[in-house]
Amino acid sequence: MTEKYGFAVNGRPVSVECDGTAPLLSVLREYLGLRGSKFGCGTEQCGACMVLIDGKPEYSCSREVSTVAGRDVTTVEGLAKDGGLHPLQQALLDEQAGQCGYCLSGILVSAAALLEKNPKPSRAEIIAALDPHLCRCGIHNRVIRAVQKAGAALAETAR
Repeated sequence: MTEKYGFAVNGRPVSVECDGTAPLLSVLREYLGLRGSKFGCGTEQCGACMVLIDGKPEYSCSREVSTVAGRDVTTVEGLAKDGGLHPLQQALLDEQAGQCGYCLSGILVSAAALLEKNPKPSRAEIIAALDPHLCRCGIHNRVIRAVQKAGAALAETAR
């Protein structure tokens, strides 16, 4: 049954009219034109669809849009601020931590959530935070270095 659902996406209020059981990922991509989050497996196994819901990494492929009514959703597109890249985005570029790039949107939002809570995470904490993400290209070490670099940049700007 089609209903109207209101929530915030990347800091802006949105309202969509759709079936409440529609996957959030589909609504983001098809209704709102935010194509950064990817459909990978559809079963919460790869992390390509990861977004932040109220600041917490969540799978959007299996999440019904009705469950985010009144909440705040952040996609990879929402990480950049004031026309500049998020330190994580810049660090990934600096470390050449992308090959095919399919997994990176999910990795970026999960890493951003980690750095929001802990700007100086240990290697083990980074690995744990990114464990839900599959990457077939083998960029894991570069991603870990990029998250460490972004954490240092964020700590520097916080001074």
